[in-house]
Amino acid sequence: MSHETKDLLIKPGSSLDSTGDAMAVTPESTGFEYLTFRSRKILRGEKFSTETGARELGLVVLGGRCSVESTAGSWTTFGSRAHVFDGLPTALYLPVETEFTVTAETDCEVALCFSRAEEKFPARLVTPDEIEVEVRGGANATRQINHILKPEFPAQRLLLVEVYTPSGNWSSYPPHKHDVHSPPDEVDLEEIYYYKIDRPEGYAIQKVYTPDGSIDETLTVRDGELVLIPEGYHPVVAAHGYNVYYLNALAGSARSMAASDDPAYAWVRGSWAEQDPRVPLVTGGRES
Repeated sequence: MSHETKDLLIKPGSSLDSTGDAMAVTPESTGFEYLTFRSRKILRGEKFSTETGARELGLVVLGGRCSVESTAGSWTTFGSRAHVFDGLPTALYLPVETEFTVTAETDCEVALCFSRAEEKFPARLVTPDEIEVEVRGGANATRQINHILKPEFPAQRLLLVEVYTPSGNWSSYPPHKHDVHSPPDEVDLEEIYYYKIDRPEGYAIQKVYTPDGSIDETLTVRDGELVLIPEGYHPVVAAHGYNVYYLNALAGSARSMAASDDPAYAWVRGSWAEQDPRVPLVTGGRES
């Protein structure tokens, strides 16, 4: 399937509808099989209600505090960071066929990451002290990974991580792909990258390309924008002077993050002598 740049880079407001979402991408709009993504800013005291339907959900608090009442349980006043550069995440997993209402306890912003699912797993709140923080890579390809919903997490398909890339550094590097079901070496996962930049004029560059050249795009991505990764390699670099965050949601043929490096660049791993001391960029943020 051929994808053009306009198909892979989604800007906020381009899909704004009556729901109040700042960003909404669905299988119908993307051609994806599994993933739906919505981001929403909610003012203190406001609420919205919806349901998971035939999807499982990872609700990630990007900033602020909220409460959730649902047919799978209720959780009051969670979220411990003002914005994504302020601390570790809090996330709520909700299973299929769950009705829920989100209430903003402060002005807040949430990301709603859905995957098509058939199996029902228990609802669960994931707090900052449960987040596994990994420092990955080396030299100016050092970055921070916050593991939210790992393959071991009791869910059917949805996987969630946050990645922090310091000013001038590369991430998702060496370029890797996960578009072939060949476990344990690689599994077929569709993926979204939802970006935040620590200053409004900042940007990242993301390349998306396939070995056969059917996709070969270089995208300039700004705060609040989203990149679709239907297939292929997809490295990122943060513009000098700007720290870059992205939330990754993945789902596909297996509950695994197995990927394969672009063989042309895999050698780079062996050249890393040390890690960037700026990483981790973000720590702390325990629920009070």
